[in-house]
Amino acid sequence: MFTNSDEAVINKKLPKELLLRIFSFLDVVTLCRCAQVSRSWNVLALDGSNWQRIDLFDFQRDIEGRVVENISKRCGGFLRKLSLRGCLGVGDSALRTFSQNCRNIELLSLNGCTKITDSTCNSLSKFCPKLKHLDLASCTSITNLSLKALSEGCPLLEQLNISWCDQVTKDGIQALVQSSPGLKGLFLKGCTQLEDEALKHIGANCPELVTLNLQTCSQITDDGLITICRGCHRLQSLCVSGCANITDAILHALGQNCPRLRILEVARCSQLTDVGFTTLARSALMIFLFAQITDGTLIQLSIYCPRLQVLSLSHCELITDDGIRHLGSGPCAHDRLEVIELDNCPLITDASLEHLKSCHSLDRIELYDCQQITRAGIKRLRTHLPNIKVHAYFAPVTPPPSVGGSRQRFCRCCVVL
Repeated sequence: MFTNSDEAVINKKLPKELLLRIFSFLDVVTLCRCAQVSRSWNVLALDGSNWQRIDLFDFQRDIEGRVVENISKRCGGFLRKLSLRGCLGVGDSALRTFSQNCRNIELLSLNGCTKITDSTCNSLSKFCPKLKHLDLASCTSITNLSLKALSEGCPLLEQLNISWCDQVTKDGIQALVQSSPGLKGLFLKGCTQLEDEALKHIGANCPELVTLNLQTCSQITDDGLITICRGCHRLQSLCVSGCANITDAILHALGQNCPRLRILEVARCSQLTDVGFTTLARSALMIFLFAQITDGTLIQLSIYCPRLQVLSLSHCELITDDGIRHLGSGPCAHDRLEVIELDNCPLITDASLEHLKSCHSLDRIELYDCQQITRAGIKRLRTHLPNIKVHAYFAPVTPPPSVGGSRQRFCRCCVVL
């Protein structure tokens, strides 16, 4: 219920244009509260110009189709960015109304909106030609028809996430990339039907590509990825974790063709070796490695990777304190290295922590299941780096067996069912 505060001092002293400007900095919840203060504030708070960016993730359980329709009618052409991530109650009908009303939308996240189908992409293609970023991750009903529709009606598309849309094949990718020359980010994680042919279309048509995620696309091989390297020279971030068929040939191709590469994720790529990383180490800022690398790779990184900021050695069971010693004495250690993940590295001891004391920028270190790391070693590291976040786990001590009495005693780690 509105109050009689329309004649309040603030409304008399400040022009509506200035109040409207102030409201433009408020979040969704605060705007809704302001709309209940008075009639004049209701008009100002619900003005479409204040609703150019909306994120409804925090309210995902309450968002249904009619809410999206009402928002679209209220915002109209003002709305530029909308996130409906996780809003399971939103379907094709509501998004058709949204597309018709919000034709200037540039960024739309439908991540996890499992009710939507190809019909939604047809609506976006028909009414939203300014769309640049679209997130359809986990929308498992999406098929090649959606990509073909987007290729016909959204020529400005720069970033597309269709992770876990496992009905997509090379035909959809071909249609998309041939009509989207400005594509910079493509997330295909879990698109298990994709083969080398799809990558060849990407390499031939996406010269502006900066980010590519192919995690768990298990059918791809060196042939497809080499085409990507040769055609996408601006590539900065590549994830091929879980692509078990790739070999050192990819690392050589990246080193020769992608000088801007900064992030490489190759977890569970067991055919890669230390040799392949020699040509690659010179440019990367963030590297996520795999179980088979040895201290040899760390030596190369310490020499040729002076700008390294993040290094994940999770489950790299062959590295030792000697490899960390070389890394800690390298040019990146003193001023650049911010994160190092050493969890599940069984050969690492407190000596490694000693080698990392000189890493003045080190902000976080992961030490889960490093059984030779002790609390004393961590304490000594913190005397040199007092602000570092150390993530480690030490199992509780098993209680001694009961002396006297027949009642059975259990370790605190156990759960008695």
